[in-house]
Amino acid sequence: MAKPLMAKATAVWLVDNTTISFKQIADFVGMHELEVQGIADGDVAAGVKGFDPIANNQLTQEEIDAAQDSPLHKLRLKFNPAASGEEKRRGPRYTPLSKRQDRPASILWLVKFHPELSDGQISKLVGTTKPTIQAIRERTHWNIANIQPIDPVALGLCKQSELDQAVQKAAAKKAAEGGVMSDDERRKLVSTEQSLEMEAEPKIPTAIEGLETFTLGSSDDEEKTDSDAIVDADSFFNLPAGGDDDEDEDTSHDPRY
Repeated sequence: MAKPLMAKATAVWLVDNTTISFKQIADFVGMHELEVQGIADGDVAAGVKGFDPIANNQLTQEEIDAAQDSPLHKLRLKFNPAASGEEKRRGPRYTPLSKRQDRPASILWLVKFHPELSDGQISKLVGTTKPTIQAIRERTHWNIANIQPIDPVALGLCKQSELDQAVQKAAAKKAAEGGVMSDDERRKLVSTEQSLEMEAEPKIPTAIEGLETFTLGSSDDEEKTDSDAIVDADSFFNLPAGGDDDEDEDTSHDPRY
């Protein structure tokens, strides 16, 4: 339920000028019943001037009379046609001047990592215009070469819950259209909590894809053949022995003999 302006000052006025119960006043101004009793005893809100809710168009005299006649009656704010629809925000959100220079970086992050989001969703998340989003999508922005993608949640431009809600809405829309999504796209379309709960799937590099069953080991027959082929080192360096005839033959040609 909506609360009145200057709740404590309104409670002071109601305590001083009406016979409404502490419980009724507490429910109306959003305070605890004991705190309202403390106002009546002078222990709370000392020196606070009462704020007349009738003169300030928050209560009617008929509403106060009804509350005084029935302890079960709940005070209700006077209907103000000018205030209807104030809580509904239309168009892009207001972005403080100190953070407006960060919007292109957040737009680039959303376009890069969540391409399923529409321009309208991005506009509501970071408070920008559709021409700016289109320029960054098409890389025709005047400063596109110097823009680095940064998470809008880290920049304080939106809340994580708002981003998750927009992503889930985009996921539901894509599922309704019957589009086939890859694993990476499916992870992008879930909320942060759901993504963190997923188990990481090991991926095989494309350079060695298809070699999962390849082994470097050899069979028993091959090992046996290799062991049989080993030659003793002494036998490898021993030269064949020559006969006596060869030695006589060699000395006959020596001029010293």
